[in-house]
Amino acid sequence: MPVDGIFGVTVNVLSKSLDLRARNHSHISANLANAETPGYTPTELSFEGELKEALKGKGKNKGSITNPRHIPLRGGSTTIDGVRGSVIETPASSPGVDGNKVELENEMGRMVENQIMYNATVQLLGKKFDGIKTAIRGGN
Repeated sequence: MPVDGIFGVTVNVLSKSLDLRARNHSHISANLANAETPGYTPTELSFEGELKEALKGKGKNKGSITNPRHIPLRGGSTTIDGVRGSVIETPASSPGVDGNKVELENEMGRMVENQIMYNATVQLLGKKFDGIKTAIRGGN
């Protein structure tokens, strides 16, 4: 039984944001773990723009997945559930002598920012569920 009408778009956006932030955390953690690996280039998951476009419905005519065998177009998701994000390289401006392009300060900053946004999203989602719980109880 579909329950999309109960939760609305807000819960879908917040839950998708949590999923993508968790994936981004994995990328940042891998960057930190490879801070001493020669030739390593750090990556991160970029998804905010794609999520905004899906929310605004701008991607409607970029192609849709109507068959499980379809390959999704990059940046062409039509729905919030279809947002996957893109992995981008974020090399340091001055790579080390071994070719490692991880800058610990930048990665720690990204991790803190991602964690703060994740926690804020969890709080917003909790508030949304509190509102639904209050409505179910009849406003008490």
